[in-house]
Amino acid sequence: MSELEQRIVIFAPVGKDARLIEQVLGQARVACHICPELGEVVQDLQRGAAALFVIEEAFNDDFLRELTSFLAAQPAWSDLPVLVLSKEGLDSPGIQRIFEQVGNVTLLERPVRRATLVSAALSAGRARRRQYEMREVDRRKDEFLAILGHELRNPLAPIRTAMDVLNTIPNADPKVHSISQVVERQVRHLTRLVDDLLDVARITNDKVALKCERVSVATVLQHAVEICRQQIDAGGHMLDLRQPAGSVLLLGDRARLVQSLANVLSNAVKFSPPGSTIHLHAEADGEDIVFTVRDHGAGLEPESCLRIFDLFVQGQAGRANTLGGLGIGLSLAQRFTRMHGGNVSVTSEGSGKGCEFMLRMPIVVAERRSKVRLSAGASRPHADEMLRVLVVDDNEDGADMLQVMLEMDGYEVAKAHDGQGAIALVQRFHPHVILMDIGLPDMQGHEAARRIGELEGSEDILFIAMTGWGHDEARRQAAEAGMQHYLVKPVDLNVLRKYLSGVRGQALQRA
Repeated sequence: MSELEQRIVIFAPVGKDARLIEQVLGQARVACHICPELGEVVQDLQRGAAALFVIEEAFNDDFLRELTSFLAAQPAWSDLPVLVLSKEGLDSPGIQRIFEQVGNVTLLERPVRRATLVSAALSAGRARRRQYEMREVDRRKDEFLAILGHELRNPLAPIRTAMDVLNTIPNADPKVHSISQVVERQVRHLTRLVDDLLDVARITNDKVALKCERVSVATVLQHAVEICRQQIDAGGHMLDLRQPAGSVLLLGDRARLVQSLANVLSNAVKFSPPGSTIHLHAEADGEDIVFTVRDHGAGLEPESCLRIFDLFVQGQAGRANTLGGLGIGLSLAQRFTRMHGGNVSVTSEGSGKGCEFMLRMPIVVAERRSKVRLSAGASRPHADEMLRVLVVDDNEDGADMLQVMLEMDGYEVAKAHDGQGAIALVQRFHPHVILMDIGLPDMQGHEAARRIGELEGSEDILFIAMTGWGHDEARRQAAEAGMQHYLVKPVDLNVLRKYLSGVRGQALQRA
């Protein structure tokens, strides 16, 4: 805790209470700060405080409105103690309103003994220290999740690439193809679990920014079904899909809209008996679009309906454990939907009678600032020249698998496993495209890209970042270093091939 976070903020604008409280607490070595004006109270609390000491007479409408607004905006770990000095105690007509609106209130009736005043302040300070300790634990947890996600994504990348290579081998044993499909499905499932964990860390730290664009409802439905298709087919389910006539557009983050609906649909599939029908409907309702997912599966008891969107909560505990899952998907669906100005609800007639989830969001939502992407530069190979690709990755298995795949696709490939090696190789190999890992052993991939960009003749190289780090800060640093594209491991190979085909296509157009 900083010095500011250990002090008691005092607001007693009338009489001598402020100085007397400061004097008594000062003798007990409790740091205090007096706010003489109403407008300074919230500003000082925002800078940091262990507790707020305030007299009842200060609670006019303006102060109560400002204080409750500040308290409502506290992060989840914070519950600022408020100590109120009152002449009449619980008999005061205004005290009940303070208790209802302020929350964490300790009432001290005048006249207050010095020992009572000091012990109340020390107790509030101890409680506040515990809150700050929880904040630190929460911060470390989020850092751990980010590192865990990065470390899990790195080994997933060569596994996915290896599966892609196996699937392209002609005349391979059918058993090899069957086994590779099993591994590919499990990699896809593990990737979604890792992504969900990282999304939890981003949301709890308010680090999720929506990248809004116009998205059709049909597109959201199509992509959500694609994500769940293998799961639906494996259970032998029938999907009753209905969408509104004509084109209905949303203004939102395509990936988050699809993720929200896919999470709800996946939950319905998971808890439905094999061969049952799952209903996925979308219809316009006034200025809103309503996505409805209805199943005939396990259902929920009333108390479970109230908690099902809480983080890490699972519906029917025993059955949920056998079916897997982290209890994250529905919570993310609710949070992302709310970020779009909508809401999610669930109804169920009870255990064994299925569930109906409704995602409602405005057809037109407030546009949020989106991240600015650098315009994609492109290397300029001649039409009859083989495209040269440099793979920079300290994970040797990952680099090897990418090299095999890219060479099978007809590219000339070279590898480097650190930043210095990449810089040296660029001057000999003259790549048209560089696939750059971010976490290199000798320097960050951003720095390697920046140094390569300073070399003569490098202005046409297309940089594609490939990393296990998916947070916004890593994307920003990559963009500032001149990387035109950013792929999170395990890389979607279809997207990578699309970028490379774009470079090759430009060469053919110039020919």
